[in-house]
Amino acid sequence: MGVSTSVPDDGVAVVTVDYPPVNALPVQGWYDLAAAVRAAGADPDIRCVVLTAEGRGFNAGVDIKEMQRSEGPEALIGANRGCFEAFAAVYECEVPVVAAVHGFCLGGGIGLAGNADVIVAADDAVFGLPELDRGALGAATHLARLVPQHLMRTLYYTSRTVPAGELHRHGSVFSVVPREQLTGAALELAGEIAAKDGYLIRLAKAAINGIDPVDVRRSYRFEQGFTFEANLSGVAGRVRDTFGADKEQQT
Repeated sequence: MGVSTSVPDDGVAVVTVDYPPVNALPVQGWYDLAAAVRAAGADPDIRCVVLTAEGRGFNAGVDIKEMQRSEGPEALIGANRGCFEAFAAVYECEVPVVAAVHGFCLGGGIGLAGNADVIVAADDAVFGLPELDRGALGAATHLARLVPQHLMRTLYYTSRTVPAGELHRHGSVFSVVPREQLTGAALELAGEIAAKDGYLIRLAKAAINGIDPVDVRRSYRFEQGFTFEANLSGVAGRVRDTFGADKEQQT
């Protein structure tokens, strides 16, 4: 259980998240993920990183039960900062990041996938931000990188999910493959990227980030301010506690 890194092919590092049962990460898990992605990108022998997960889904966000066990704001602050670091690590990774998404990609999963350079998805993958049902806000910044503006707003306000096929039609998911072919498809694409010159691919990543029309770090940090306000007001706790009473730990 935790975050691990392997190098299955020349120039390709695979960072794998494994937090049963639903890959809802505790605070330390977000920091561990950030550190793994940054370390992989900083390795001069690596030219592409694949971000993947074990189990039932790609990512279900933060561990709500950890937050519910905390009497003070420490868990919320930790989750905010941990997510911020993990999302930034993917975006700022020195080499391209390919997200291999299966099952559910919710909450924090949207932050990771939305900041990746390429998304390859299994045909069972669904994407969404059920934050309002969980007493939270955030990651609209990243959902807006996956779907058009009005669809982003609809998904955000309703907490609905959309299948990988719809994101493929919008152009944000590169390919949709059967679940059993996901790893192979992601590695094949990563291998194609890793075949490029390592110095040049790093310049390309920096150049593309430099012309991005949205500062994703500042935009997401702005959202997090409203998350904290929701908690200070008490409404977040009321909604979160209702959610936690009859559902698994995920947000």
